[in-house]
This record gives sequence, C-alpha cells and structure tokens, in this order.
Amino acid sequence: MHTASMRLALMSDIHANLQALQACLDHAREQGVTHHAFLGDLVGYGADPGAVIDQIMALAHDGALVLKGNHDELAVVPPAAGQTLGESTAQWTHEQLTHDQRAFLDGLPMTLQVDRLLLVHATADAPERWRYVYESQVAADSLGAAAALQDVRYVYGGHVHRQSLYFRGADGLLMAFVPTPGVRVPVSPRRQWLATIGSVGQPRDGSPKAMYAIHDTERSQLVFCRVAYDYHAAAEAILRAGLPDFFAERLELGR
Repeated sequence: MHTASMRLALMSDIHANLQALQACLDHAREQGVTHHAFLGDLVGYGADPGAVIDQIMALAHDGALVLKGNHDELAVVPPAAGQTLGESTAQWTHEQLTHDQRAFLDGLPMTLQVDRLLLVHATADAPERWRYVYESQVAADSLGAAAALQDVRYVYGGHVHRQSLYFRGADGLLMAFVPTPGVRVPVSPRRQWLATIGSVGQPRDGSPKAMYAIHDTERSQLVFCRVAYDYHAAAEAILRAGLPDFFAERLELGR
C-alpha cells in the first residue's frame, strides 16, 4: 500500500446493507479513491450479510483493509439469549453465512496501523470494550492510547453511526466540531486527529443518506461524504427477510 500518495475510502458499519455499500463504492470510485478500509460491523440489522461479505472479501483480496466490529463478533458466535435487538438477530445473521464467511469475520483484527493512521472500530484504548466516542473524554482516551504508538497522528473509527472530528490543539486541549459533508478539511500531521466516519448502512443523524469519508494522504485532507441510495429497497429486503420492522423503518428515518 503506497501511503505517501493515497486516497483512502474509510467505510464502517455497513450492517448488511448491500444497496448502501454499492452506492458508496460507486461514489468513491468517482472521487478517484485508490484504496479502501472497512472499519467493522459489516453485518447485523440488514438483509444481505452474505452478499456484503462477499463484496468486501473480494476487495480484501485486492488489498483492502478490513477490521472486526462488535456485530461481526456476534455473527460468528451468537449469544444464547440476546439482550438487545442487534443481539437477538445475530443468530439469523449467523445462519445466513457460509463457513468461509464466518471464518473471514472471525479472523479480522480489531485495529490496524498504516503508517500515521490507526484504524479502529470503536476506540484505540481497549478496543474489545466497544466504547462509543460520543464525547470528548472518550475521544481523548482513544487519542492518548494511540499516542503511545510510533508516528500515529490519525485515529479513524466508526461504531457511533455519526460523523465527527476531534483534534488536539497546540495547548494540548481537545477540540471538537461537526464536519460539513463535501468540504475538505486540512488535517495537518503536526496535530493529532480523531474522526468517527459514520455509518454506510445505518446513519443515525436524521438523514437516510449513507456516510463514509476519504483521507487524502498527499494533501493531508479529510472529506466526509454523504451518498443518496435506494433505502426503500434496503428496507423492503429487511421486511422480506422477516427481520424486525424497526430495522427497516430506521433506514427511512435515518435514526
């Protein structure tokens, strides 16, 4: 992977939404993306776990980076009695997957470092705890753990289904802001940055548009993307599969 000149598409929380994944891949191609990274939760909630994994396995064969998320872990070993909606349908997802697809999920790492980038699903500190970066203290904990690794300046993750950006200023304080889709943000390696890149397959900020981000290593820029897709088709697939109606409804509401 030639990181000195790379346009890296960062995609997370696909959640078995094949329509959203394809729309984001098409959009990324139009943006001149050269590399892909998938930051976990490939499955869960959606109707097409097998097709999504096949697509990502093919991209991984061509060099894409892939991480494990909490729903991927659940799909490999479903809980005996699910406490949440996601856990309760993990057995259904497990049964849709082949042995090879489950083995692929099981073998995924929780973190990956690529030069100055640390890729995670949740946070860099104790990634197996699946902490949510909803506020600055958790972001600070994650950045603090990343600072112990050589040369890491960027921590990119998903898990929260929202897009956000934090940076550590010259005074050491952590600053946060909500990025504007389509606007290129200068992310100088002289600072430390943490971004949650949002969810491809299940955005939760009130808009049904799929989310992902692109990191341009040559220009030190990060752009957050929103992509329209046929969420009605994705919702209909969920209903046809016999999954909870709520999973279909939240796609249309973006919640």
